[in-house]
Amino acid sequence: MPNLPDVVLWSVPAFLLLTVLEMASYRFHPDDDEQGYGGRDTATSLSMGLGSLLFDALWKVPVVAVYSALYAATPLRVPLLWWTVPLMLLGQDFFYYWSHRGHHVVRILWACHVVHHSSRRYNLSTALRQPWTSATGWVFYVPLVLAGVHPAVLAFCSSVNLVYQFWIHTERIGRLPRPVELVLNTPSHHRVHHASQGGYLDRNFGGILIVWDRLFGTFAPETVRPVYGLTKNIATHNPLRVATHEYAAIARDVAAARTWRDRVGHVVRGPGWQPSPRPEAPAAPADGLPEGSAA
Repeated sequence: MPNLPDVVLWSVPAFLLLTVLEMASYRFHPDDDEQGYGGRDTATSLSMGLGSLLFDALWKVPVVAVYSALYAATPLRVPLLWWTVPLMLLGQDFFYYWSHRGHHVVRILWACHVVHHSSRRYNLSTALRQPWTSATGWVFYVPLVLAGVHPAVLAFCSSVNLVYQFWIHTERIGRLPRPVELVLNTPSHHRVHHASQGGYLDRNFGGILIVWDRLFGTFAPETVRPVYGLTKNIATHNPLRVATHEYAAIARDVAAARTWRDRVGHVVRGPGWQPSPRPEAPAAPADGLPEGSAA
């Protein structure tokens, strides 16, 4: 088994230090166009991040079991060499794009990912606002395991992807040089992704590379100032409610649905989907006369 470091765990001190430094930058160099930090909002983001470390460790058990079984069943093997690591990172980033996109367009998956979009502020602490039900993404990476990528190497690549995305959660960095903006995911691109305006919704899903969005038609440049948060924001800083509020909303919609088709739709359709209104029954003719008859 490859002996690779847990990149996320080792990066936690750097995450916290850089967050403190960004807080200080707002204090000494405020910007009226940037929201900066809010005490309760930041505390919620930190709580969600720390909680995700615990829950990810629990979810890892069944996911690793499935991946290990699939890896044992495939005859393919990708060796861990200096030149294969970039290729595996590229493959993981490609499937991350589809996982991320899927978590925006399938409501039961969105119920997990919505946590990361629930803050109305955009700063480095927002990057730490991670879900507690992250096992929903494992299926998207099955092709890599079947292609012979060891589950431990896949976990390493996923950690690198997640760590990369930390620094792009900031308003303190504007546009970068054009070649960088053309290829990599940047703060400008990711601000668009976290915006709630109609033209920005469901755009810029890339992790490390933005080229997937350019290739598959989901790219949008930052033109007007983003408004962060959800189209219907939640009025709570309770970490448990932040983690579960969309699951509760799905349960309410399923319970209120009249048909099984509508129940399934509330689970697998898009987050804003609603069943078509039922046609009203025609009104009964006055005095019990047949419609169109004369008195």
